[in-house]
Amino acid sequence: MSLMTKEQWMAYALLEAKKAQEHNEVPVGAIIVKDNQIIGRGFNQMIMNNDPTAHAEIIALRGAAQMMQNYRLPECDLYVTLEPCMMCLGAMVHARIRTLYFATKEPKAGVACSKAQLHTEPFLNHYLNVEGGILADDASDMLKAFFNERRLQKKHSN
Repeated sequence: MSLMTKEQWMAYALLEAKKAQEHNEVPVGAIIVKDNQIIGRGFNQMIMNNDPTAHAEIIALRGAAQMMQNYRLPECDLYVTLEPCMMCLGAMVHARIRTLYFATKEPKAGVACSKAQLHTEPFLNHYLNVEGGILADDASDMLKAFFNERRLQKKHSN
């Protein structure tokens, strides 16, 4: 089996984001890769599960930890369609994720580069690599279309 590119992996995360969109959730998707295989996947499910922690990354981390029978995932990479929030990046640090790859920036709450670079704080016990901008336009377009549709629905309901 040939090695997949970062773009090919991110395309899988985008498929997860589409699942969120189908459930009227903000379209964010994530996958976790170890040894060229997906071991965890998730999409935003906060509304459908009434769970503020049900972010795509958290769900993917839970699935990967279950599969590996270990909450530490040191040889794993996480791909997510939107720059993570503080909770999700913190969970990645605790899980010992090797590399975070994200598609598009989150200017309001992103803590990998937009609002902070939380992964570089000196008090952390693990440091992960971070790379953004992978299929950024695809992820950004999906988010913009989702929020434009939401605004239209709100406008027509008034």
